[in-house]
Amino acid sequence: MQVVKPINEAVLEKTVRLCRERNIIIPTFAEQRDPSLIPEKIRRRLADVGLWDVNPLNLFRITWKNEPQEKGGRFNQGNWLEFPPELTGVNARIIGLIGKYFPTGAHKVGAGFGCLVPRLVSGEFDPSTQKAVWPSTGNFCRGGAFDCALLACKAIAILPEGMSRERFEWLKAIGTDEIIATPGTESNVKEIYDMCWTLRKERGGAISIFNQFEEFGNATWHYHMTGGIVDDVFQQVRTPQSRLAAYVSATGSAGTIAAGDYLRTRFPHLKVLATEALQCPTLLKNGFGAHRIEGIGDKHVPWVHNVRNTDMVAAIDDEQCMSLLRLFNEAEGVRFLQACGVKPDLTASLPLVGISSICNLVAAIKAAKYYELDGRDVIFTPLTDSMDLYGSRKQELLEEHGPYTRETAARHFSRYLEGIQTDNIKELSFTDRKALHNLKYFTWVEQQGRTSEELAALWEPDFWTETFSQVAQWDELINAFNARTGLLAKLD
Repeated sequence: MQVVKPINEAVLEKTVRLCRERNIIIPTFAEQRDPSLIPEKIRRRLADVGLWDVNPLNLFRITWKNEPQEKGGRFNQGNWLEFPPELTGVNARIIGLIGKYFPTGAHKVGAGFGCLVPRLVSGEFDPSTQKAVWPSTGNFCRGGAFDCALLACKAIAILPEGMSRERFEWLKAIGTDEIIATPGTESNVKEIYDMCWTLRKERGGAISIFNQFEEFGNATWHYHMTGGIVDDVFQQVRTPQSRLAAYVSATGSAGTIAAGDYLRTRFPHLKVLATEALQCPTLLKNGFGAHRIEGIGDKHVPWVHNVRNTDMVAAIDDEQCMSLLRLFNEAEGVRFLQACGVKPDLTASLPLVGISSICNLVAAIKAAKYYELDGRDVIFTPLTDSMDLYGSRKQELLEEHGPYTRETAARHFSRYLEGIQTDNIKELSFTDRKALHNLKYFTWVEQQGRTSEELAALWEPDFWTETFSQVAQWDELINAFNARTGLLAKLD
């Protein structure tokens, strides 16, 4: 799949002028993967820029390797959180990659960059005449809108009306051009697609839709960046006996799970586990329904999900996630965990774990139990976002259930952590994977205009290898674009 079309020189020249006027320098994918490649003259200027500031320099902070500070931070070797046996009940080492320290507080800003920038530096997207449309169930439209704000592009955010209030407030605060709320909540993805078709009909070429569920720039960014950071962190934490045993990711748009494709090239025996909500078990049972695990849209198989590379599916109860949210963030819950032997430095870090991250943690524990993993085995999972984005959900739970007590904490710990079993999981055979692949037909061919031939191509391993290899070409385009603006050369 060739993401970048032939260069549109007329549009590209206009975009170069716009970026020159706005002092926009675009980082390469290689620099996001390894910030040590970022020029020192860029690093010096970041000292005066806050992590979430709407400043083009923060394009260089779209990386897993930001120093965890609000302003003036440079780069490190990654941010992660290891969950000990006192919390998980398993000996396998479970390590979460912390997404809070991306601009916007979630890694989706990287996925948005991977979709928009290749088209921007090739002239396929025209910021002077088009608006970028970001259909999402939450963080992706936030990430896309932030990317647009930094790249002098106009953004339209589409997300379900039932998503957390913080998302809508934040989109307004950064000046998103349009915010469209569609019916439903997390699992109402089709309603988002329907709005995209409405916009296509009404506005034609005045918009460009970046649908994360079918944009290979999304999966490609995660293949290199998220896969790369897992590999980097594993090299830092491993012992001589360590084995990288599993990578666990909610399917969502199927961008983040593409890191498993990269990791399998480095660790062939790795298990890749996809998680979803039990209330909407699309992969587990071809099921449907509404749920509360924000960040993992469903009721279909995303076009960019290489299901041939997925070993297991786990469906996680949203009540389990919401209960653990309270256990990890209420004072009585923290005290109870510490009484159970969980160290204070870990309980202080648990607010780094958002709702979908809790889902991933539960699935990782299930994987450890199912595969009988031990202390030699390391499981990685992304902590996509943090509790910073779910304060209103915590308040809603308080209003619904009342104050959180030690007794409630004990019940939640016993049932939802100690009691984790290997239920609602499925190890996928070859025919199971082919069946999930075929399930794409009903969304993408019947509804979204794809062809059967295109669907068949997705089953071929070479398709994914060729698609993920395009990053080097994109970096050449970015370097050429920066050379034309002349901004990097002029910095002292």
